[in-house]
Amino acid sequence: MTIQAVPSPKPNGPLALAFLAVLQDSTGWLGGYLVTNGWGRPLEFRLTTAVQPNRVQSVLYGPTLVEYLHADVIGKTLVEKTATKPDLIVTDGPPALALRARIEVPVVALAPPTGTLAETVPFSHARSSAGLLLPARFAADRDAVLELLERVDPAVDLAEPFARIREAVGEARKMGVTKSAA
Repeated sequence: MTIQAVPSPKPNGPLALAFLAVLQDSTGWLGGYLVTNGWGRPLEFRLTTAVQPNRVQSVLYGPTLVEYLHADVIGKTLVEKTATKPDLIVTDGPPALALRARIEVPVVALAPPTGTLAETVPFSHARSSAGLLLPARFAADRDAVLELLERVDPAVDLAEPFARIREAVGEARKMGVTKSAA
């Protein structure tokens, strides 16, 4: 099986970057998804209600439960429910890199501050203060990702939107927003 890089559907059009954060709290796992333009300005925001796997799911999914929650239950659902199709998805949780196998959009993760992760390809770029990871299975996406990142405004840091997402999720929860994408 040959895996090819996915070229941007809009090589010279407006760039759409998506940022996926999956958070865990006492109520379960929830996702925040922010789509911005190439200048980092918001185009669309979605969040999920908390997803709490039951004991049977925990047993059946075993060590793949976290990846399943990040990529299939939360990530894929948010991507599908959002009107703006992204050119690139950036996540702060490496388990969400599995989302790349479910969609035709390159996915990169911010690298954790320490340690290396199996089945990932590390790289760096001036648009990110943190290292970046590609799923090793989709290493061919690297050139397309680098081309997309060159179109991002130099003032944008790919790590920054995650603070906005966390704050927006907190505010939405305070307001009692319960509509969800997942």
